[in-house]
Amino acid sequence: MHGITDLVLKGLSQYWLSLFLTALLVWLIKNRYHNGLNKYPGPFVASITDWWRFFDVLSRRPETTHRALHKKYGEVVRLGPNTLSFSNPKALKAIYGLNKGFTKSEFYIVQQSIARGHRLQSLFSSTDNDFHARFRRCVNSAFAMSALVQYEPFVDNTTKLFLEQTKNIYVDNTEGCDFTQWLQFYAFDVIGEITYGKRHGFVENNKDIDGIVAYLSWLFLYVAPIGQIPFLDRLLLKNPIYLKLSQWGFIDATFPVARFANNRMAERSPDLKLEQGPVESGSIVKSPDLLSKFLSAHQAHPEFMTETLVQTMAVSMAFAGSETTAISLSAVFYYLLKHPTALARLRAEIDNAARAGAFADTDTGLVTWHESQRLPYLDACIKEAFRLHPAAGLPLERVVPPGGAEILGRFIPGGTVVGCSAWLIHLDKSIFGEDAELYRPERWLHNEDLMKTDGGDAEDRRIKEMNGTMFQFGMGSRTCIGKNISLLEIYKLVPSMLRRFEIEFKDPRQEWELVNAWFVKQRNFTTSFKLRDIVKPQDKTGEVDSTSC
Repeated sequence: MHGITDLVLKGLSQYWLSLFLTALLVWLIKNRYHNGLNKYPGPFVASITDWWRFFDVLSRRPETTHRALHKKYGEVVRLGPNTLSFSNPKALKAIYGLNKGFTKSEFYIVQQSIARGHRLQSLFSSTDNDFHARFRRCVNSAFAMSALVQYEPFVDNTTKLFLEQTKNIYVDNTEGCDFTQWLQFYAFDVIGEITYGKRHGFVENNKDIDGIVAYLSWLFLYVAPIGQIPFLDRLLLKNPIYLKLSQWGFIDATFPVARFANNRMAERSPDLKLEQGPVESGSIVKSPDLLSKFLSAHQAHPEFMTETLVQTMAVSMAFAGSETTAISLSAVFYYLLKHPTALARLRAEIDNAARAGAFADTDTGLVTWHESQRLPYLDACIKEAFRLHPAAGLPLERVVPPGGAEILGRFIPGGTVVGCSAWLIHLDKSIFGEDAELYRPERWLHNEDLMKTDGGDAEDRRIKEMNGTMFQFGMGSRTCIGKNISLLEIYKLVPSMLRRFEIEFKDPRQEWELVNAWFVKQRNFTTSFKLRDIVKPQDKTGEVDSTSC
């Protein structure tokens, strides 16, 4: 027996390279023909290893790669040994529809935050549909459209401060404003106030508080490529040894946003056994912010809605709620500045509404949610920006249920990772028109000439189909739960800023730079501001109503 072992070891030492190369070749061939996916077109290297996806995402512009591949190969492209991308909008209901049995892939697990060495499984990052459904039922009412009226005062507080700080810091500032960063500071403070009843302090101080923004930027640069090969995360950021050392207190692996959330929760509910921070006297807030509702859910369902899940919700609000909203706001303003005709039309709509007395606030320029909903061209401009620049820049991955599923008339084996990207879906010419690659807000408005032909039924169907295809917030049961809060911020801030300021590019020739780190963030978007007289209501004679001044 000992002799046989010696022979095996000798053989391995002599032929290890040949054995390794043979094993590698077998593994690559297995990947190539995995689940019969070899019949789908795509880059050859992508069909044999996920490292192709890793390096493509690492290049920071995978959405351009995906567009080129689908243009070359058609509506289904193989992006990995076990991964298919679909560009036809008809695939959306098959993949993301209710009760289809698809689950999120391990890409989302990589995005779980860490507090005191423990992973926080959130609504966004959970891959368990049953857990997600039960979790969502506990907190769903806090995010309903009917709840917006409760959060609007929080948004108003930060928006008024943002308008004033923009005036104080950036009006006639020759250095200009890094508008993307400034809007992210706004989004962070809004979500902080809505969630905890307390702003982080970004807008007041015009700086990145506790390095939270910088950390999130780094984190998304990490999760985007690592999420293509999730096993790497268990070797790096979520290494079991690293997490265990954090649990024992030898190192601090708590994310900065998690630390902020923990401190706010400790202020609100000292009995919760969470990582404590400095507690401010008299800081208990009784207003119906999100944390209050999460704590109420904890009291109503303590067997499920544990302290950890309360903490998870508080942390995830800052993660997802700030980055995506800031990106969308940047897109709205950028496209308006790039298209002066659209900007002029929108400003005219807002000014005419102001003259007609449509806005209650004539001092700060603040626009309410309900007031914004009476501005159809504003709605069109925002939707068009959503369409051309959705926040998420990668396919929203789902795993086909064990029995397989039919997508676009093709049977896809169980276990296959499939997904659609809004950067492809939103450019479909059959839905959005032959000029789908252009910014044209008018596509969201009824064509008056066509309205006369059949009473407007065709136009109604066209716009309904476009709305039903929009994918910037996801679709189905895993639609972004914070969608309504994000819309509340965007529909209020855009008209408020345009009432108060003239906004221009610092350099009219500039083009922004996009960085796709899961969320497609903008850089090199520098603007200048000039103070604008707020348009006042007019009386029936056309004179300014002095009672409103």
